[in-house]
Amino acid sequence: MKLPKYVRIQGREIAWKTKKPVGVFILNWRRIRDNIYSPEDVKLYDETHQWFLDNLPQPPFYGDNNDNPQGAITYFKTENSDVMLEKIQPLIYLLDKYDIPYDIVYTNYVGKIIYEDEYQVGVIDP
Repeated sequence: MKLPKYVRIQGREIAWKTKKPVGVFILNWRRIRDNIYSPEDVKLYDETHQWFLDNLPQPPFYGDNNDNPQGAITYFKTENSDVMLEKIQPLIYLLDKYDIPYDIVYTNYVGKIIYEDEYQVGVIDP
């Protein structure tokens, strides 16, 4: 069986900007903001986040202030996501460690694609 084209790791909390479930980075970041994570876990988050900043293109809709005026969200492309899904495992580990609910969503139907690179798409509702 062939995997669907896209995958997203998201929480069950809604983002105020997008009105959609928050992604894995924000889901973890909120725990850092709320001083829930230990210093070691904050470091793990920071190192993982930095790897993605260094290796994954940044969609332009995030802008300088993460303004995202269209309320776009991102999905990994399953055909190119092996490395990304491997590198994101520390963030999933943190969610599991702190009993933070999340979903891994596989789909072929993401909405209107407004951004695309080798690894991901940025989408808004159709």
